[in-house]
Amino acid sequence: MNNSRDFAGTVVVVAGGSSGINLGIADAFAAQGARVAVVSRSQQKIDAAVGKLAAHGGEAIGFSADVRDAETVEAALSGIHQAFGDIDVLVSGAAGNFPAPALGMSSNGFATVVDIDLCGTFHVLRSAYPYLARPGASIINISAPQAYVPMAYQVHVCAAKAGVDMVTRVLAMEWGYAGVRVNSVVPGPIEGTEGMKRLSPTPELQQAVADSVPLGRLGTPMDIANTVMFLASPLAGYVTGAIIPVDGGWSLGGASVVGAGMVKAAGKQE
Repeated sequence: MNNSRDFAGTVVVVAGGSSGINLGIADAFAAQGARVAVVSRSQQKIDAAVGKLAAHGGEAIGFSADVRDAETVEAALSGIHQAFGDIDVLVSGAAGNFPAPALGMSSNGFATVVDIDLCGTFHVLRSAYPYLARPGASIINISAPQAYVPMAYQVHVCAAKAGVDMVTRVLAMEWGYAGVRVNSVVPGPIEGTEGMKRLSPTPELQQAVADSVPLGRLGTPMDIANTVMFLASPLAGYVTGAIIPVDGGWSLGGASVVGAGMVKAAGKQE
């Protein structure tokens, strides 16, 4: 790789890469010539994603795995290694979310999100490590503002994503000796995503979120993909353990709009 846009022949794995922001990331790499593998639960979504990625003219494959199950993740990563060889870039973005107040959330609901977001991240990174443990390899976790901005109705996600960012920092320390860089990207409000639909359930709230972004607009999947590709490139060769918001400045203050909006939408004024 000579620059941030030269990924010809690079092996890129995107966990959760069959939809949303993660599919946008996979697609951006495929457009730049990377050999892309996606991991997701739904075989139907995987097949559709692989078709989209392969349309760029390169190689694309997909494996079905539930990130909560370490054994299926290990099998998927092994299969990718057998097909493509060593991994250059790993993007871990599988996530779960549903708005709910703490008193209206079951223990199972809380544990499920922590299992997908936090334990799933660990499973993906740990399973991939043997195939990327060399200088120049890059891991990018897809986090969320809930990791450091408390939001009502998001206690499960806040806890899980805070854990993901700490996993990023710790593994940047532990794996740096091998030359592996580990960073987190934190998307802000991104238009057209399932997250925006769930966290901004009304047109009024969606507009309020857009208005609360200092740069004056919602983000796009390409905004996130551009930062991920930068972190995966030699241009970020001395960057590791970083938590990078890509949110137009939203987390500086506007993020509180979401929590307050959900409370009001539920008819419970603070």
